[in-house]
Amino acid sequence: MKMTGNTILITGGTSGIGLGLALRLHEAGNKVIVAGRRKDLLDEITGEHPGIDALVLDVADRDSIAQARESVAASHPGLNVLVNNAGIMALENLLDPAGLQVAEDHVTTNLLGTIRMTYAFLPLLVGKDDAAVLNVTSALAFVPFPVTPTYSATKAALHSFSESLRIQLAGGDAGVQVIEVVPPGVRTTLLGQQDSDQAMPLDDFLTEALDLLREKPDAKEIVVERARFIRDAVATGTYDDVLAMISSS
Repeated sequence: MKMTGNTILITGGTSGIGLGLALRLHEAGNKVIVAGRRKDLLDEITGEHPGIDALVLDVADRDSIAQARESVAASHPGLNVLVNNAGIMALENLLDPAGLQVAEDHVTTNLLGTIRMTYAFLPLLVGKDDAAVLNVTSALAFVPFPVTPTYSATKAALHSFSESLRIQLAGGDAGVQVIEVVPPGVRTTLLGQQDSDQAMPLDDFLTEALDLLREKPDAKEIVVERARFIRDAVATGTYDDVLAMISSS
């Protein structure tokens, strides 16, 4: 992925990693469209950062995705990068019947949302110079956090989906790069980690991840060092130990 001169749509862009990427990529000389559900937050972002555009979008709503696609196709025909970042993370008790709704919400937002966004926007990217899809998954795609079982499962599914998407787009004339971004726990409001000593500071994560993108423009995965031991747990034979460590945290 080239780091400047793109037109980039970022879902889940009103806070956390999504907003951080939006600001960094805007500063690097890209046209950035921040997408999110809350218009008040979008207005605040565009007011504070002239040049960033906003799009009201709920990735859990197929009609909202269809409307967003038509809007972006008309307003930003040069779109060449899609960042699928929107997601939710909540505790889930598999022994509590109320947990089923939590699980279904995770699948709808994290998994179906990304899949639907990819189907909707991929036709706009195919054939564009330096086109790319970035899917933000999680280190928990590789070793689950048992108190968030469906969150972890959706991220594992998105890892698999990204692998298949990359292979399909490698053939023919699609010309779309697929990059999986694999964060560790990061200090954001996701699961209330903003003050967690066990989570990576957001600015540190953004700096390391974007440096890796600059150093390895053809990368398939962007894995910061803090996530590497989880990402590689199966290969290094430490899976059981890492799972036990995550389970006790």
